[in-house]
Amino acid sequence: NTAGVVISLNCETDFVGKNEGFVKLANDFANLALNFTDKDAFLAADFGGITVAEKLIEQTGVIGEKIEIGAFERLEGAFINSYIHAGNGIATLVALSANVDGGAEAARNVAMQAAAMAPIALDEAGVDADTIAKEIEIAKDMLRQEGKPEAMIENIAKGKLGRFFKDNTLVNQDYIKDSSMSVAAYIKSVNADLKVTGFKRAALG
Repeated sequence: NTAGVVISLNCETDFVGKNEGFVKLANDFANLALNFTDKDAFLAADFGGITVAEKLIEQTGVIGEKIEIGAFERLEGAFINSYIHAGNGIATLVALSANVDGGAEAARNVAMQAAAMAPIALDEAGVDADTIAKEIEIAKDMLRQEGKPEAMIENIAKGKLGRFFKDNTLVNQDYIKDSSMSVAAYIKSVNADLKVTGFKRAALG
């Protein structure tokens, strides 16, 4: 539980996606993918005497649909757990700062949160500067349309940015199973020293 990987094996129809052999291939690929840190190395890896990339080409010919690896997301940490949403359309990994009593359930609950709420980053520090600048400009435009004085707009816009972080960063979001607390507060309720240190999310479509 110190490393995890999410991959998507993509095809063109639900009929193929639900096929038992296709699902087994996806699971076999996922087990192999855990040994690699990036998608290119994984595609070049040996899979039954041919590379993963060659296996994809082979299966494309056998199945008659384009088969390819889409997402490849790897996460490492002191403790990792995962969640796969019903239908295999969304999968998430969450890393905690330590392996503690109750940590496995907590990490799974937060992984479920990440699947449902699609945060863009772990916390404020993980949001890139371009996104922040764009959100501030959106807020400023709205405030101008509302007729707010120009001298006040900068400060009000920065205040609205706090709301953006609350809605869009994992640890600051309201916890979906108890909206009276944030995800960070929920994790601390499990263990006072525990933190979420990372997450990965992959979704089809």
